[in-house]
Amino acid sequence: MLNSGIPYGEKAIRTVAVYALILILLRVAGKRELAQINSFDLVVMLLLSNVVQNAIIGPDNSVTGAAFGAAVLIAVNALMVRVSSRIPWVERLFEGTPTLLARDGRWIPSAVKQTGLRPAALSVAVRRQGGDGVAETSQVTLEPGGSLVVELKPQDQAADKGDVAALAAAIDELRRTLEQRPPLR
Repeated sequence: MLNSGIPYGEKAIRTVAVYALILILLRVAGKRELAQINSFDLVVMLLLSNVVQNAIIGPDNSVTGAAFGAAVLIAVNALMVRVSSRIPWVERLFEGTPTLLARDGRWIPSAVKQTGLRPAALSVAVRRQGGDGVAETSQVTLEPGGSLVVELKPQDQAADKGDVAALAAAIDELRRTLEQRPPLR
């Protein structure tokens, strides 16, 4: 239970190597893998974790070996997150850059095709963010982390608290103006 089958140094190197490999594979696979997980993607992610397990810990089935592998994995991830947040080119290398999917109310077919996202899924994203369809958008962007960001045209945006306050002020002003007028006969 506590006897590790391989040296801890080798286990650390294996963990870092598999982490880098998975990061590269996800980067090559594209942002779509992160943007929406469907049944197929979930199966792949679950199997992927099982496939790389032995590459990380080798023939070791000990609790300490698993704990060490998990600790190295978490430490490497924390380091990568900190490095990429401080160094822009590292972030671009591992995360990528935003992809413009729609501009001025029209999808960009080549960009949509490149990401592998289904038009129906994109339409759902537009509706979730307050639009009725792509025609109401000024732009739709797939961010490096897989988030779809929808910017609606100004005339199609929902009213916010400022809009409601301005409308209430205008109504109050109109009411005061009407009250100052002599009554109609």
